[in-house]
Parts: sequence; structure tokens; C-alpha cells
Amino acid sequence: MNTRWVLAGSALVMGAIGMAASFLPHEILQYLGAPAVGIYALLLQLMGSLYLGFGILNWMSRRVLIGGIYARPLAMGNFLHFFVGAMALIKALPVEYLPLISIYAIFAALFGVICFRHPVAVKEVEPVVK
Repeated sequence: MNTRWVLAGSALVMGAIGMAASFLPHEILQYLGAPAVGIYALLLQLMGSLYLGFGILNWMSRRVLIGGIYARPLAMGNFLHFFVGAMALIKALPVEYLPLISIYAIFAALFGVICFRHPVAVKEVEPVVK
């Protein structure tokens, strides 16, 4: 499995969520039907900073050999985030949020495979020089 695509994809998803939560907390809270005042907006912005941090970690690690014992903390952190997140979303959200639940479940499965299998190095093809 080419882990570069998994890490880049998760970085983009987490970056998008982090940007939205950091810069649009009031709008997100209104959309969700929660009070858009006080501590709720602050907590959403803090959550956004966590997503941005995790996203940049994944983006900068996308070329690292990952799997098995290699970069295990990175793989395990991602696996736990997406697995626990998927379970919480399944428990809390109605079926209208199925796309978000599916994204979390797919990334949980991918990072689960990465965590518990030996890595396969992707061989880059060298150009033929005549």
C-alpha cells in the first residue's frame, strides 16, 4: 500500500476541518444548532487547532516509511483518532452525516492496515538513460 496517498489525503481532510473550525466556529455552531456564544466557540477553535496540527504532521510525514515498527507513533495516533472518531460519529449522528462517518471509517481501516502490517517500500522507477 502506498502510504503517501493515505497520509496526504488525511492531511487534506484534517486541514480542511481545522481551517473551518478555526475560522468559522460561530457559523458551524449555528449550523449544528448549538449556541454560538461563550465557551462553545472557543472549544471549536481549539479543536480546529488540533486538526491543523495533526494535518500538518501527516503532510510533512507523507514521504516517511510507515508501517509495522516504522513511524509507529504516527500510524497509531492516526488510527486511534479515526477509529475513535468513527465510533463516536456512528453513535451520535443521524444517517444524514453518512459521508463524514464513511470518511472516518475508511481512514480508520487504512491506518489500521498500516499499523498492523509490515511496510512495503514503493520503488520509484529510474529513468532509462541512453
